[in-house]
Amino acid sequence: MKTFRNRISFFSLLIGLSVFLGVLALTNKQAISNRPNIIIIMADDMGFSDIGCYGSEISTPNLDKLAANGLKLRNFYNAGRCCPTRASLLTGKYSHAVGMGNMVTFEDQKVPKGNYQGYLDPSIPTIAEDLRTAGYNTYMTGKWHVGESPEHWPLKRGFDRYFGLISGASSFFEVLQEKRKRFVVQDDKEYVLPKEGYYATDAFTDKAIEFVKSNDRQNNPFFLYLAYTAPHFPLHAYEEDISKYENFYLQGWDKTRADRYKKMQKIGLLDSRYQLTPRPNDIQDWNKVSDKKSWARKMAVYAAMIERMDKNIGKLVEYLKNNKQLDNTFIIFLADNGGSPENVDDRKLGQPNKRIGERGSYGTYDFQWANVSNTPFKLYKKYMHEGGIISPCIIHWTAKIKPKREFIDAPSHVIDLLPTSLELAQMQPSEVHGKSLSYIWNGTKMPKRTLFWEHEGNKAMRKGNWKLVKELEDADWELYDLGNDPCETINLAKELTQKVEEMKFEYDKWAKSVGVKNIEK
Repeated sequence: MKTFRNRISFFSLLIGLSVFLGVLALTNKQAISNRPNIIIIMADDMGFSDIGCYGSEISTPNLDKLAANGLKLRNFYNAGRCCPTRASLLTGKYSHAVGMGNMVTFEDQKVPKGNYQGYLDPSIPTIAEDLRTAGYNTYMTGKWHVGESPEHWPLKRGFDRYFGLISGASSFFEVLQEKRKRFVVQDDKEYVLPKEGYYATDAFTDKAIEFVKSNDRQNNPFFLYLAYTAPHFPLHAYEEDISKYENFYLQGWDKTRADRYKKMQKIGLLDSRYQLTPRPNDIQDWNKVSDKKSWARKMAVYAAMIERMDKNIGKLVEYLKNNKQLDNTFIIFLADNGGSPENVDDRKLGQPNKRIGERGSYGTYDFQWANVSNTPFKLYKKYMHEGGIISPCIIHWTAKIKPKREFIDAPSHVIDLLPTSLELAQMQPSEVHGKSLSYIWNGTKMPKRTLFWEHEGNKAMRKGNWKLVKELEDADWELYDLGNDPCETINLAKELTQKVEEMKFEYDKWAKSVGVKNIEK
């Protein structure tokens, strides 16, 4: 009798344990399904004022809608150039600390391992590696640019699927034969592009949707990093997209910049503290420009590239909406640096007698139009004044974030995207330099921030509202009170020498800690 009772007790225990494990599994499954999908969308070489909801005349209704139903940050920063920004986004650390103190390196470049090795340090986990351990399926499409060798490609760094351009710039219609080969890759294999019908922005989006669609059959949330090459040079777009802008930009860069400034004031992005910086001396008065049509064409193609990117973002959002996933998908949009002043005519990659924008052309819009992109700030990509490092930033998450009409002052940085994402995934990041942005929407107090930058000898730090900045070509440091002078028009360095010295000391301490080279001209 006792043995029989023991058997009953044993079976009861087994049943109870099975029920407990079933409930635990269901709870874990529900916890996983309740965590949001996470999408990071990044534009390439796009200025602060280049989308409609940040002051542009360029048509971007899909980004504008995300902004209207979410949050718009006024002082979100990138790292000033493509490779450092991408390295920081993927690791939550300053780029020097993860091997990307400058740009990518190639196999024929003999660079010692360390802070400037030119690929992500394999020992430092990426956002994809972290999220995959938390049960996320991880996808990426677009520009990689943080490791040229196959052992450093996305699938080796935590992504389940990848389609995109491993290198930096290339044609949007094909892969050009350059001195160093450019790779379009699907997963870990070189992808042969079709001879016709390929346009990079469309292809990156279509593959992103394909990857997300494959995730629908699984129970895990997904992480998608969609890194567009638009509107980075070469300027390439469909003629149907270019034509609507070509005549418009005959008004020139002076009027376009002034009109953007007025619109930015009207929509509440800029207040009286923001003074429009003057046209630089090396930019000609538009009224004196002789070849207005060719210059207008350049900006028209650039605008068309942004509009096409926006249409593709709308396509992705529509897919999520139709599949009832949009509400619980966290979306953040940013740019990797400010508008680019570069001219690459010396590469001689364009074919003769090709108009800017056409397949076979290879052109840029140059510093003249980049100054418009970075309205109201000064300087450009790779420089550490605001024009080079400030980015539009839109955050959208219907399930948890109530939209705000006003722009939000919250000094933040691309290093914050990893800790933000891991918090949403209900996991703790390892040691990182960034902070989660959740305080912006959950009502907690904004943390005190000190942010740092360095690229090719251009350097800066922001502590509270104080900004210390020095470009390589400059003889001295400059000091600005961004609380009263966000466009850096009044240099206070000579008046506040002690403040300069205090901040220089702090900057030097940071630079040493992350391995910045001492570069002086």
